[in-house]
This record gives sequence, C-alpha cells and structure tokens, in this order.
Amino acid sequence: MNHSTDYLILGSGISGLTLAIKLAGAFSDREITILTKASPDESNTKYAQGGIAVVTDQMQDDFEKHIQDTLICGDGLCDREVVENVVRQGPERLRELIHWGTRFDKASNGQLDLGQEGGHSNKRVVHHQDRTGWEIERALLEKVNQTANIRLLDHYFALDLISRQNQCFGVWVLDEKENKIIAVNAHFTVLATGGVGQLYEQTTNPAIATADGLAMAIRVGAQMSDLEFIQFHPTALYDVSAEQTFLISEAVRGYGAQLKNHLGKRFMLDYDARGELASRDIVSRAIQTEIEKSGQACVYLDCTHLEPIDFKEKFPNIYQNCLAHGLDATQDWIPVKPAQHYMCGGIVVNQHGQTSVKNLLACGECSRTGLHGANRLASNSLLEALVYSEAIYRFLIGQKITPQLYTTTFDRFLGDSNKFETEMELLKNELQKLMQQQVGIVRHQSHLCQAKQQVLLWLEQVNGWLEGMGNSKRLVELRNLLTVGLAVINSSIDRTVNCGAFYKTTD
Repeated sequence: MNHSTDYLILGSGISGLTLAIKLAGAFSDREITILTKASPDESNTKYAQGGIAVVTDQMQDDFEKHIQDTLICGDGLCDREVVENVVRQGPERLRELIHWGTRFDKASNGQLDLGQEGGHSNKRVVHHQDRTGWEIERALLEKVNQTANIRLLDHYFALDLISRQNQCFGVWVLDEKENKIIAVNAHFTVLATGGVGQLYEQTTNPAIATADGLAMAIRVGAQMSDLEFIQFHPTALYDVSAEQTFLISEAVRGYGAQLKNHLGKRFMLDYDARGELASRDIVSRAIQTEIEKSGQACVYLDCTHLEPIDFKEKFPNIYQNCLAHGLDATQDWIPVKPAQHYMCGGIVVNQHGQTSVKNLLACGECSRTGLHGANRLASNSLLEALVYSEAIYRFLIGQKITPQLYTTTFDRFLGDSNKFETEMELLKNELQKLMQQQVGIVRHQSHLCQAKQQVLLWLEQVNGWLEGMGNSKRLVELRNLLTVGLAVINSSIDRTVNCGAFYKTTD
C-alpha cells in the first residue's frame, strides 16, 4: 500500500519543523508530510541547552567577529562564503522564531540576555534559560499543529530511500502503530534526521539518534564528506549508573565555572590561554589528557564560587538534574568527562540544501554545508538549521511539482522484532565500545584498521539477519549504526592531517 505527498520531511527537529511551516504558508493547496520515528517532540533540538549564536548587539559585536570565530574554530576547513551567509542571516532567522512564539531570556533593560560560550569572542548566544532547544521545539510544534496542510505522523520509522538512477522518489517506512511497511512517495524528500550519537558509548544525544538519514543516504550513493570530525562535548555529567548522559552546557563555563582535576588544580590554562573558553576540541583533549595522567575516571566542574541564586535562575534544568544525581551544583563539584555530541560532517549539500541525488535534500546535523569545517563553534548548529531550512524553502518554491516517473513495487517484508534480540543488543554494545575506544577523541591508525575489519564482519552478519528475517526497527537501526560507523572509520583512516576535532597518531 503506497501513500503520496508533495513534500516529505524526515525528522521533527528545528530543521524539519521550520521548513514545513514555511512550505505550508507558501502552498496552501499542497501537502507537507513530516515523519518522525518517535514522539513529535523527541529530537536532538529538544536537548540543545545553550542557545543560538546570533549577532544582535552591533555596539559590542559585529558579523565579522562571529565569522572569524567560526573560521578559527573550524581550523581552516570552513567555506568562508557559507559562514558569511549563515552569520549574516542570523538576526532575520531569529526574528522569525520570535514571531512564531519562541521565548528568549531578556536582561533587566529589556534587551536579549546574551550568553558567551567557548570559542566566541563576544556575548552573542540567545537562550531560554538552559532549555533553549526545548522552547524552540515547543513553539514550532504549536505552529505546526495549527497548520492544516501539514501532516505530522509519529512512530513512522524510515527504512530506506526509494531511488532509481540517482533520483529519490520517497521512502520505505515502518508504521509502528499498525506494524506494517508502506511506501511513501514524494516529489521532494528532505532528510532532517539528526546525528549519530548512539554510535558511541557515551553521548549527549537521545536514544533516537541512530544515524538513520546518513545511512540511507550512503546506501543510495549520496556524496558524503568530513565524517571523521566527531565533536565531543567536554562536560557531560559523569555517572556510571545513568542510562543517558546529561549535558552540562558550555554556557556554564561561559558564566565562570572552572575545570579542576581531582587535586583541585584548575588545569585548562596549562593547555590554552583562553582557559575554559577554549574551543571544544581543545577542552575535550585537555580533559582526556588529565584523566589519562591521573588514572581518575573524570575531572570536575567547579561552580561553587558563583552566586547561588543567579546560578539557579540561569541554569534551573542543570541545577535540578544535578540534584537528581545527589549533587548541589552551588556547593559540590560536578564530575564531568567528554561525551560524543555532534557530527560536523555529513551528507554534502550545496547552497540550496540539495544533495548529489536528485530531489533529495538535507539540512541540520545530518548535512555537511561547509559551515563547521573541522570543528563546530558552540551554538552555531541551531542557526545553521534555520538558515538552511530557509535555503531549501527558497529553492522548493521555485520548483514545479511534476508527476512521478517511477512507481515502486513492494519488495520489503516485516521481520520478527524479537528474533536475535539478545544478539542485537550485545552487538550494539560492542560497537559502541569499539567506537568510543578506537574512534574517539584520540585515534591511532593501527586501531582504526583493526576496527574497520571488525565492523565489516558485523555488517555482513546483520545484513544476513535482514535477508533471513526481514525488517525490524532495531535491526535496521543497528545496520544504520554499522554503516555510518564504517564510513567514519574509513574517513579517519584516510585523513592524514590533524585539525579541529580530529586527532590521530600514526603509531
């Protein structure tokens, strides 16, 4: 049974929702369909604490400073034209969010309360307490739900893109509510599927971040780039018993928190003159070095010298989560260590968000625009998502809707989701350990080559399960993680020069 739509968007984060709202406003007679694999509000956007980097104070800041900060952080691999475009569009895209009902914190003078994060030379991060992504998601979903020609379907899991002769015609999906596989045909398909967090043992990403969009794009031959640049957030709460790693926002260090080792020494100034406000790659490697030198499991973030009332007001979510782990951040040092956070590379797109596959577009974390280069500047990702949603919208309103030239035949069958359940879980855990240890903050060429051989064997095993037992969500997610893990390893083997978030020894 096939379904059809004019515009198909995979993912309900900031990229997908923004694009849907704009297309719906331009074409009241056309249908925009958003498919999301979990509940509508579950996305990487929801967990973005810090905010959006936008130049709003032209007295103290300017576009060129933001551009330079981005270029410096990207360590020579950013596309300057892209950086300039994204930075200069910031104020307009921010006004759109505010117009749609997003609330941002304001100072006592009524102006936006701006934060500062690592790598930024000025205060320019617009935020809503320490739950900025949650607030953006709330406002956008409210807008979507009020728009008649947007159809948002939850618990629809994308299995594979429907393609022929380098052209995309939609996607095969598993409707989990009905437990059946259907084809959704579309004139244009947009991947807004987020990142690769579950590829790693420690990640700040939610459980749904299983690299699905990247893997599907790889399988249809879309051009990929910069997959080796995996950004690790320096300060994730260290708790071995926690099921999901909780992020301690960079804004806390921007507010004055200090990193200390187990002896109480503030160590970041030994690694970079900017101290705790150095870029994430530098801070993560410094923490990793301190952990290895000391033999301790973590380092500590000291907020105890900060004004307690102000801290609780600015970071209520962080404060409450620390309390839930038995820590009072105003009195106790917070144990932290780096965790996988963001994919800087991805599916190559041009200035319109087009991939190398016709009628397939991508935006957000799964895409590679040229903005981030070798290392993402803090809070640039939400801005990038807004700018490229606008770019895709501008492109699509100039495209004609033509009849589909290709109809699919039903070639997918549903598998038993319980079969091989134990084996799948064990294999996923082994993959996550391998990626964390061999393809993490510091990599070694010989370890990468060994890891490649192991992942190839696992991928062959999982493909065999798929052929024998059919498609199930967990099995396809595992194949996606293995597919992208292999691509990350290959990119890491091929890169010979260390820069940004990538650091490798030749043994």
